[in-house]
This record gives sequence, C-alpha cells and structure tokens, in this order.
Amino acid sequence: MDEITEATYRVTADELRQFIERFERLEIEKREIADQQKEVMAEAKGRGYDTKVMRKIITLRKRDKNDIAEEEAVLEMYKEALGMS
Repeated sequence: MDEITEATYRVTADELRQFIERFERLEIEKREIADQQKEVMAEAKGRGYDTKVMRKIITLRKRDKNDIAEEEAVLEMYKEALGMS
C-alpha cells in the first residue's frame, strides 16, 4: 500500500472501531435499562398491581388520544354488533 492509502485505511479503521465501541456501550446501557424496567415491574407486582394492565397503559400513553378514542369507538361498535355489550 502506498502512504496515502495506508493512512486512509488507518483513519477509517479507527473511525469504524469508534462506531462499533459506541454501539457496544449503548447495547450494555440498553440491557441495564431493561433490567431496571423489570425491577420496577417486579416491585409493582409485589405491591399488588397488575403489570399486564400497567404495560397496556404505558403503551396507550405513547399513542395519540384521537387514535385511542377512534379505536375504542370501533371496538365498542363491534362488541355491540356481536351482542357483547
């Protein structure tokens, strides 16, 4: 390899290594956060809360209120059509 190509390869390899190492650190942080979330749910369950319902509420809180209202209206209409209300 000539000097320019070798220098470019070295810089690219260093940069690539930095990206990979950053990603790996984020993976570790993600696992740690997931573990903390599990601990929160375990604590809530231990205090008598229904964690399945809590997870549904967390999901709903992420969604747009209008989308939720529309989905609930359609669900109610379907339930009525099937005699479930």
